[in-house]
Amino acid sequence: MNDKIRPNSTNINWYPGHMAKAKRQIIEDVKLIDIVAEIIDSRIPISSQNPDIKEIIKDKKRLIILNKSDLACEKENKKWVSYFENQNIPAVLVNSVTGTGIAETINKINGIYDKEKYEEKGRVGKPIRIMILGIPNVGKSSFINRIAKRNTAQVGNKPGVTKQKQWIHVSDKIELLDTPGVLWPKLDNEKIALNLAYTGTIKNDILSIIDIGYEFLKLFQKKYLENLKKRYKLGDNELNNILQLEEEREKILELMSLIAKKRGAIISGGEIDYERVSNIILDDFKSGKLGRITLETLEDVS
Repeated sequence: MNDKIRPNSTNINWYPGHMAKAKRQIIEDVKLIDIVAEIIDSRIPISSQNPDIKEIIKDKKRLIILNKSDLACEKENKKWVSYFENQNIPAVLVNSVTGTGIAETINKINGIYDKEKYEEKGRVGKPIRIMILGIPNVGKSSFINRIAKRNTAQVGNKPGVTKQKQWIHVSDKIELLDTPGVLWPKLDNEKIALNLAYTGTIKNDILSIIDIGYEFLKLFQKKYLENLKKRYKLGDNELNNILQLEEEREKILELMSLIAKKRGAIISGGEIDYERVSNIILDDFKSGKLGRITLETLEDVS
């Protein structure tokens, strides 16, 4: 059983042909737009940014949309908004499920747009054209559907496989250009790769769900042990016995086992179903059932 878990096995080299093609199309289409709105995940603001973005957008105006803000720590959200705005990049917190932040996003767009500049180019009365960029699973389609007030964004069945290029009419003043979710060629930073795995950007056929669950629990129990206790009803005595173990690997495996027993993730013969318990823990994180958690704080990246 223990052999199924391979800590620190996250050397990911993944760049399917459809993603390379999508990036080329985005570089071509950026000529058509006025503003680039990059959607990132509020829980991992740096890891969910494509490092190729500056090369792609060149001198275009830029807006950062911190999506899924309801799942991230409110205090950290404010810090991240300040972080981007201190770099002269307007930023806004958004919850695309409820629509929180959409009105502010439109206000930011109007504030960024250089009306006089474009009127000089003969674009009087034309809508502001905005390219929506974002890596897979940051909620691009949900954001677009919310701001357009209708289900208009097409969603592919795997990362990077989003539809054909499409213009989306929001109002007489705003048009959006949707783009596929595109990762970058090589994920050689283990921490970033794992952050993307925890939030569902890197799928299970790229990295084992058991490895992801193990690494997540190793990280999470250090800062958010109380969240685990509350969610899975872990007893103090049970936890103390585990925390006293000297070897970290043994400690995390025992913690996984305890959660598995609490949730009935047991296979025939009484063995722990590590795949199932990993899915339970990660699903609880992604849905917010473990609390509002920001995995990537300013202190972590400074």
